[in-house]
Amino acid sequence: MKYILMSILVFVCFEGFSQDIENDDVKVGLVLSGGGAKGLAHIGVLKVIDSLGVKIDYVAGTSMGAIIGALYASGYSGNQLDSIFKEVNFDNIINDNLPRASKVFYERDNDEKYAIKLPFNDFKIKLPSALSRGQNTYNLLSRLTLHVNEIKNFNELPIPFFCIAANIETGKAVILDKGNLAQSVMASGALPSIFQPVVINDQVLTDGGVVNNYPIDELRAKGMDVIIGVDVQDGLVNREKLVSAPDVLLQINNFKTIRDMKLKIPKTDIYIKPDIKEFNVVSFGEGFKIIEIGKQAALNNAEALQALIKKDSKEKNKPKVKIQVQDSIVINRISIEGEKNYTRAYVLGKLKLAKKVSYKDFDKGVNSLVATNNFDSFQYEFKKTKGKDGYDLFATLVETKNSAFLKAGIHFDDLYKSAILVNLTKKHLLFDNDVASLDLILGDNVRYNFEYLIDKGFYWSVGVKSRYHQFHKNISAQLLLEDDQITIGGLNKIDVKLQDQTNQFYVQTLFRKDFALSLGAEHKRLEFKSETILSTDPDEKYTFENTDYLSVFSNLKLDTYDNKYFPKRGFYFNSDIHLYLYASRFNENFERFSIAKADIGSAFSVSDKLAFNFQSGVGFKLGDRSTQALDFALGGYGNNLINNFVPFLGYDFISLIGNSYVKAHAVADYEIFKNHHITLEGNWANVDDNIFETGEWFTLPDYRGYALGYAINTFIGPIQGKFSYSPEQRSSIWFFNIGFWF
Repeated sequence: MKYILMSILVFVCFEGFSQDIENDDVKVGLVLSGGGAKGLAHIGVLKVIDSLGVKIDYVAGTSMGAIIGALYASGYSGNQLDSIFKEVNFDNIINDNLPRASKVFYERDNDEKYAIKLPFNDFKIKLPSALSRGQNTYNLLSRLTLHVNEIKNFNELPIPFFCIAANIETGKAVILDKGNLAQSVMASGALPSIFQPVVINDQVLTDGGVVNNYPIDELRAKGMDVIIGVDVQDGLVNREKLVSAPDVLLQINNFKTIRDMKLKIPKTDIYIKPDIKEFNVVSFGEGFKIIEIGKQAALNNAEALQALIKKDSKEKNKPKVKIQVQDSIVINRISIEGEKNYTRAYVLGKLKLAKKVSYKDFDKGVNSLVATNNFDSFQYEFKKTKGKDGYDLFATLVETKNSAFLKAGIHFDDLYKSAILVNLTKKHLLFDNDVASLDLILGDNVRYNFEYLIDKGFYWSVGVKSRYHQFHKNISAQLLLEDDQITIGGLNKIDVKLQDQTNQFYVQTLFRKDFALSLGAEHKRLEFKSETILSTDPDEKYTFENTDYLSVFSNLKLDTYDNKYFPKRGFYFNSDIHLYLYASRFNENFERFSIAKADIGSAFSVSDKLAFNFQSGVGFKLGDRSTQALDFALGGYGNNLINNFVPFLGYDFISLIGNSYVKAHAVADYEIFKNHHITLEGNWANVDDNIFETGEWFTLPDYRGYALGYAINTFIGPIQGKFSYSPEQRSSIWFFNIGFWF
């Protein structure tokens, strides 16, 4: 009997619905649920709605449904949204990846050395509130909604719209139908743990899916007669699929949502449920498939959708108004609120905006500011300037409360062996714009790095560096002994322990974020000892070098590589000149000398998969040549070799010695699939004493090395293996490394 009554009720409702839709005054609402990447199915549905000519009178959405719904309501067609989202790099959005070019040198070091970074205030470790600040997402939404940014009441959009967010402090749903459209949908889509919460009207808001993932009742209250609903949220899964903590948490979070949907589905006149169970909330890489599945789900409901076409409608087959996304913007005035520890000049110096700026350059400026990690958020909007063309930029900064950070990394290579890195970074140690960083490296060779910088940006900054490195290695005897000593002793290799402590004081200025000039003074304590050579004191190691050096130096560096380890485009130049003025008594024959060296490189891509990187290097000594310990030493593989040690494949570390050298290096890098690289490399060099005087630098190379490598780019850094071969030695050597170099 119960089932008979339900069937009659459904029939009556359908008959009533059929009669209603014959009325040209019927109001059609569209509700789009949240679901992360699965929400891309909404685009497929919208493409069908547009193609059929169904006129939507109101749009409501939550989370991803809010983002897509807001853009549709602001005038974009389903096809336009399809094109837009196919161009979006979702990895950059989710991870808040910022281009390397947006960071100055010490900020790049932070990103290219540490695998883990955690706030560490009051000697307490805190987990970050989210993986991403959402700045890339906000930049994109702000640009896409610029044409409606003057509209503060969302009822006045081309299609009226509202979205749902959740108030974290009260647990209540918040309807967002007024204000900044980009900021509102950011709040609705702030997926917990992925994006940090958004503050609007002193309310801390997060993903609306937590409290109301399908706001059909609120949409019906807007006077809608017929509601089309697109549901892309997860259902409950069985125990076989609950294999991780995130799976369990997501299942628990879905309890309320699924319970609510049992009541809301019957309220939906045309219910569209794309079959996307095989995807999850971060399956953005499969967006093409998800959009197509959404399209198919809408086509399965084509008959019901066609019944909504009004008899006198002129909408059918007519595209929505084409929106030209602006490539540039004129900024007449900049208003900034929220700066406390950082001055307006500091903020403007990072933004570096011209009056007329391309959106590409505008995004670069915003990225430069956000990349400092001094701000939790940078919210902004453009308002048309009264009486003239262009916009006024109104920005609100939220400075981060975290001034101390605990960072960590791991590494293995063939020179320093295994190492664990622990770092403590403190900002505002003595001044508002300073930063102090201490690396303690534990493992087979204990090391440290200390840096302190008073950052003046494009003015002269002041810094102090101190580092201590050590390793134990068989090295070429030429670095420590004269030729006649080598001949008499019959020594080609010496087992030594190197210890190097270097302290620098310097001033630095930036011409651009990636172009720096440094001038400074340096103290270096260099020590080479060996247990294999007999000492006059049997209890002491034989000492080859135990000298303090004082020098002045200059360094000019330009680095536009898009990636330190696997560059696909960019240019690199690094030159250094040291004038050594003093040496302690151990070096009795010391006379002043200079060492000059430079490296240059260029990377470019010929396809999405294949990139080439060509590099060359040169170095020479001027003046006294009796101090050998600072000569050039080629061999091995690495990124952060100290002093004048130069990587050279095909030979072990510190194998080829001379007071001058020239080198060429070529790399072909093929990314077979994401983050997996096959590399083919070759390097060629001449290295000896005085090659620029003898003309040896301009002859065919005396030394060659070739390598085939495989690398995986991971969150701890590259994991690499290289098989190298030297024709001169007719022997091969393997190089391995794990993690970022430090």
